[in-house]
Formats: sequence, C-alpha cells, structure tokens
Amino acid sequence: MNVITTPASTHKRIAVITMARNDEFFLNRWIAYYGEQFGEENLYVYLDGKDQPIPAMAGKANVIHVERVAEHVVKAEKRRLNFLSQKAKELFKNYHIVIGVDADEFIVLDPRINKTLREYLSEKRINSSISSLGIDVGQDTNSEKILDRERPFLQQRNYAVTSSRYTKPSILARPLRWGSGFHRIKWHNFHIDKNLYMFHFGSVDYDMIMDRFKDKDRMATGRERHIKKRLSTITLITDKVKRGKIKDGDKWLPPARMIQKIFRPIYAYNKPSTLLKKTVIKIPERFKDTV
Repeated sequence: MNVITTPASTHKRIAVITMARNDEFFLNRWIAYYGEQFGEENLYVYLDGKDQPIPAMAGKANVIHVERVAEHVVKAEKRRLNFLSQKAKELFKNYHIVIGVDADEFIVLDPRINKTLREYLSEKRINSSISSLGIDVGQDTNSEKILDRERPFLQQRNYAVTSSRYTKPSILARPLRWGSGFHRIKWHNFHIDKNLYMFHFGSVDYDMIMDRFKDKDRMATGRERHIKKRLSTITLITDKVKRGKIKDGDKWLPPARMIQKIFRPIYAYNKPSTLLKKTVIKIPERFKDTV
C-alpha cells in the first residue's frame, strides 16, 4: 500500500477515529478536543447502530452510522477493532498518521513541551506506532463534587491511577491491526512516548457510572463487569486519598513509564504491565486546563 509522504517542515495530515454507542456526552467532548487539535474535518466517528443520534456538537466531523450487531462484549470488541483497523488502513491513503481512541480517552501532550499535539506528532519519527502513558482519572467522593459537564474535566478532578490498561498503542504511522479495546497492536511491540499521556475519563464521575447500569444495551451484552471496574477506580482513589497514600504525579510518572516499558504480562508480550500495582497519583497542576 502506498502511504503518502510529506516534507519534514510541514504538518502531517492526522486523522482520529472512534466507534461508540450511547455515548453522546463523551463524543461531544471528544469532537471538541480532537477537533481543536487536528480539525473537525479529520475526525471519523462511527456510531454503532442506525438508531444513534448524531452528536449535537458534531460540527464538520465525519459521522457515519454502522449497522448494529448486538453480541457479547468480548465478541463485539473484536469485531469493533477489526472494523476500525480496516477503516484506519483506508484512511492511510490520505493521512500520514491515524489515531484510534475510545470516546472517553484523550491523548495529551505534556504542557511543558510548549507545542501543539499536531506539531509534536508531525516532527516525531514514528516507525509503526506509539503509546501514551495511561492515566485513569477518578473521583474522590469525599472531596469532589458531581461533575459539572460544562467545565474541563481536570479542573474538577485531582487524582488518578497510573494504569497499563490505558497505555495503548493508539497512534499509528502505517496500517496495522489493533487488538480489542486498542490495547495492543497484533504481532508488534509497543513504544511509550515520554511526553504523551492518555487520560481516561470513564471513571470521572460516580453518578455517571451508576447511570450506565440503567443502560439495557450494556447490561444485555455483558458489560456489567466492565462498568464495575470503573467503580473500583473511584473506590480505590477515595480510599487512598482518605489514608494519605497518594504519590506526587511529577515524581511518579517517569518511573511508572519505565516499569511499563520493561515489564509485560505473561499472556501478552506486546502489552505493558504495572506488576499488579495500583498507584494513585495527584495529577500535576500543569494539566488542569488541557482537557
């Protein structure tokens, strides 16, 4: 397949893709964030089901309805990522980089770099793919209020878990195949970039998670366990904050990245591992206005 090239001095063409169902709140935030980074016209949102409404803030984003196939979450995830991998392959006819992320996942460049995400990725040499360091943001229910949906997330949340689950090889420089949930590239290693962070907001608000238990679609397709994992992030953060067992984010993020670079789960060499250690950090102040 012929992949387009570009002079080093110009910005690369970058596309971002996702697929979602019953997630309009996060999709609106997703479109606003990545639209500002790369241009709304370079966003591709696949809605799982023709019954899904087009997000109110879709703007110039490419929103495409896909025929709904109701099946168990494990089978559905394989189908979804095979579909998105194929769409990414097609996009490489017109783009240099394709980013695949879920609707509640936001890749953030460290503000210390003082560049836009597009500038940074355009200047970076990527052989196949790169990962951001996973940061699972949660709510301390003792000190943090219900999420104000009009304000930036990180102005309202102070704590997160450093998580290999969200250290995903989301950024592709050529056609490759993602595994379920974007968690790995099939038959390829992963490479964690030292300046990129993946902020996951699926656990950002307790009440929002509880509402998901009322979603009949999710319950019917076996997603209850997945939702309970999000509650466990909130429980862990609330408990560790109460006991004062919080790490300084600035001090902990570099060793967290190193641990995930070195260690792998025994069942998948091409995934990162935290050695079953769940560390809660105070999110550095410089990220407060990013998402």
